[in-house]
Amino acid sequence: MREPRSAALRRGWFAASLVFAAASTSAAQTPPRLLVTQANLTPAAAMQAVQAAFDSCSSKGYTVSVAVVDRGGTLLALLRDNLAGTHTVPTSIGKAATAVSFRIDTSELASSTQPGTAAAGIRQLANVVAIGGGVVIRAKGSLVGGIGVSGAPGGDADEVCARAGIAAISDALELE
Repeated sequence: MREPRSAALRRGWFAASLVFAAASTSAAQTPPRLLVTQANLTPAAAMQAVQAAFDSCSSKGYTVSVAVVDRGGTLLALLRDNLAGTHTVPTSIGKAATAVSFRIDTSELASSTQPGTAAAGIRQLANVVAIGGGVVIRAKGSLVGGIGVSGAPGGDADEVCARAGIAAISDALELE
């Protein structure tokens, strides 16, 4: 025997309202995220890294500029030896910002964008400095900034000093 049409409709409406209520409750519990929380270097951390990189280069007799940028590529700290060439300031900032922008060290970018490679055109983009000496700074696996050194005899030497700057703050970054 078939049930009356009104009973079937009531049961259907009841089931539909349960599904709707469950969906509404689920949506109310997990609203879409509209903000992102991210780690950023403090100016104090940037100054500590700059000083350590500068001291590393100075101990080797190099006259350099050292820059640290935040995760967006904005300058946080800069230190220039009074005998370093004026070109070293924008170059150190550019190396740090390039490392952050491409999320890789500039020595790696330099080797992967050599003339004749498919990525060679990257070197022609505005504000890209594809020379060794720019290194990303990471904390707990997240990119938080970049450090750039310019003025040592070659990108490899710049990078050694940059890594000394990161080493000076890396333990503290990983603990926070």
